[in-house]
Amino acid sequence: MNQAPRIERRASVCPHDCPSVCSLEVEVIDGRTIGRVHGAKSNTYTAGVICAKVARYAERIHNPDRLLYPLRRTGPKGSGRFERISWDEALDIVAQKFLEAEREFGTESVWPYYYAGTMGYVMRDGINRLRHVKKYSGQYSTICTAMAWTGYVAGTGHLRGADPREMAVSDCIVIWGTNPVHTQVNVMTHAMRARKERGAKIVAVDIYNNATMKQADMALLVKPGTDGALACAVMHVLFRDGYADWDYLERYTDHPRELEQHLRTRDPAWASGITGLPVEEIEAFARLVGTTKRTFFRLGYGFGRQRNGAVNMHAALSIPAVTGAWQYEGGGAFHSNSGIFHWNKALIEGHDAIDKSIRVLDQSQIGRVLTGDAEALCNGPPVKAMLIQNTNPVSVAPEQELVKRGFAREDLFVCVHEQFMTETALMADIVLPATMFMEHDDLYSGGGHQHFQVGPKLIDPPGECRSNHEVFRGLAQRLGAEHPGFAMEPREIIDWTLRNSGWGSLENLEAHVHFDAQPPFEEAHFLKGFAYPDGKFRFKPDWTRVPSYNNGPMGPWASMPALPDHWGVIEAATEEHPFRLATSPARNFLNSSFTETPTSLEKERRPEVMIHPLDAQPQGIVDGDWVKLKNHRGEVYLRARLFDGVRRGVLIAEGIWPNAAHPFGRGINTLTGGDQVAPYGGAAFHDNRVALEKADLDPSLEPPVARKHHRPEALVG
Repeated sequence: MNQAPRIERRASVCPHDCPSVCSLEVEVIDGRTIGRVHGAKSNTYTAGVICAKVARYAERIHNPDRLLYPLRRTGPKGSGRFERISWDEALDIVAQKFLEAEREFGTESVWPYYYAGTMGYVMRDGINRLRHVKKYSGQYSTICTAMAWTGYVAGTGHLRGADPREMAVSDCIVIWGTNPVHTQVNVMTHAMRARKERGAKIVAVDIYNNATMKQADMALLVKPGTDGALACAVMHVLFRDGYADWDYLERYTDHPRELEQHLRTRDPAWASGITGLPVEEIEAFARLVGTTKRTFFRLGYGFGRQRNGAVNMHAALSIPAVTGAWQYEGGGAFHSNSGIFHWNKALIEGHDAIDKSIRVLDQSQIGRVLTGDAEALCNGPPVKAMLIQNTNPVSVAPEQELVKRGFAREDLFVCVHEQFMTETALMADIVLPATMFMEHDDLYSGGGHQHFQVGPKLIDPPGECRSNHEVFRGLAQRLGAEHPGFAMEPREIIDWTLRNSGWGSLENLEAHVHFDAQPPFEEAHFLKGFAYPDGKFRFKPDWTRVPSYNNGPMGPWASMPALPDHWGVIEAATEEHPFRLATSPARNFLNSSFTETPTSLEKERRPEVMIHPLDAQPQGIVDGDWVKLKNHRGEVYLRARLFDGVRRGVLIAEGIWPNAAHPFGRGINTLTGGDQVAPYGGAAFHDNRVALEKADLDPSLEPPVARKHHRPEALVG
């Protein structure tokens, strides 16, 4: 008689690069495999709801394409020819190559490179401990948050905001620059509750009629990079029609009279010509937020992906300061709570070993760094060796032609520690198999909410997969890198970090599962003053001194507007390149993650670009046709998808498909730029001018969507 499997629900937390960082309940089957993944109802932000791609995580963790053993390259870079070796042999080779680079070119010739493939602090950030102890080149992480965080902190002085659960008690929720149906489903949980229980209005501001826009009561379709103009016109109406809260403005803001004067020429007609919105829609939006005190502005990363992203974020954030919405529960603004946790990561990152004389290389300029650009290299030695974890730059980094050229260098040694044979791993000399989040212990906190939680090891990893921490430790032993953190287990590091951050012990946290760190109402709403010495919200920030994570002013910071405005530094369309392209998130992928799971691939189908029918008509482009997008950085082929939910002259390509899913192996980030933007850098992924033309491709060039050529067993030989 067959015995029924034993299914136990265990607490966990999603590790992926999403502000929701959902609390999970995972079905563990017979202690060896996982089944369905559920949202934890005990977490008041997750509220039992998670995205579909994580709910079916068994597809990913038990995927037959996972890397299981260390591999050494035996053929040309990118050929996919590897042989299986032992862990000791693999780590010995990596250490030998790092030491060779150090001896010949100095320690800065080694560049550990990572990002947010996991949001766990021990596994993500522990690479910096090795970096600092060995004095390897630093990394300035600009690929995601630089513009959005800077624009928000420019106004408030600190990276925190109104409790995001307050959306449920709002009378109007403005979802601006984010598509949470695709990227942060919990935003919709709380917004829809407010609509159901309070009759709240949902406003969405975006650059195409996406899934969130379709849920909104008021959907404002703006041209990319014009959010600042819309915000200014809204504030113009608020001042003009008496909706500005002058008592609040005089007490809590820096230059309200100057702002009012500045905005007198920024009326809805002016903004209409820039944004493409009808004057009537701008007026209606302004009246709605002006007459609704409990208006909650949920500001996302999307409009921070433009070269004027910091200015646009700051302009949108300024609206609730004009209305005084911060005074009310369900009012104010929120972008990220990352600043509330006051983590002490000294042990995780080895802060005691930091040498400030060591150069710091810009993550977004990896293509320029690896191809020898002197400015990108800070006029220092070439990068000769790399350890890459938690990121896939050969798919996700801008300026892909440079990136691929850099990784093809025969004099560059690369070790990639990964879960799948990504396109970056294909270019590596050594590939190491990595654990997934249910196979190791780690500590997480939610930028999109206020909870932190331990994600415990639930099952053993397959094959010979090892965690990031085990790799740091193994390399440290071989490289002579000494630090207490290398001798400790992850749970010991978590306990130390909790205690030294003022959050108690690991034992206490595990007893409570997750901890709600939301600041009190008055602090979250800045009712005791904003986080500048004078307590004032900054309508007029000093852009070179915004107290946000930075590596000094860069880009055209000197020309940034003093007050909220439309700043025309975007990559505007030209006669040669008449279209503007945004690379927006797909629902079933997360950057380049989940492109290996069958259901996500099936639902996303193929790389496509959305084109307005009237833009397609002159070239006779119809649904499904091959089209070519090109600019001075390169060219990419996709299938056409005719869609009237975009403005004329705007193109949308959702998701980061692998380069191999495109003809000629050139993915969408071939077209994106790596130039530094003001004031603190960042990658302007949604800010690209391109030409569009119909393409007549041989049917044999149709790429295999399922990526079977990436299976590890096909790569060994």
